[in-house]
Amino acid sequence: MNCSELIFTGHALTKMFARGIPPEEVRGVLGDGETIAEYPDDKPHPSRLLLGTVHGRVLHVVVARDDATQRCYVITVYEPEHTKWSPDFKRRTR
Repeated sequence: MNCSELIFTGHALTKMFARGIPPEEVRGVLGDGETIAEYPDDKPHPSRLLLGTVHGRVLHVVVARDDATQRCYVITVYEPEHTKWSPDFKRRTR
């Protein structure tokens, strides 16, 4: 994802710290991840759910992008649970 600046929200930082997910892993998903869902009506900016694997760890990253400034805002980051997602982690099952 092309971003002029990457901003981590307070929520994202709290969750990353609690889950032991460093910023470098999030940047890896943003650079190489696959968009598995888009939320064009999110406010104040459209967002998307990215799926990526960094050092063998599967991550979901929700990121919003301000098209006017090209700033990206990391909303949340988590490891998808096997019981709630399809085996490829692309579709929610529950």
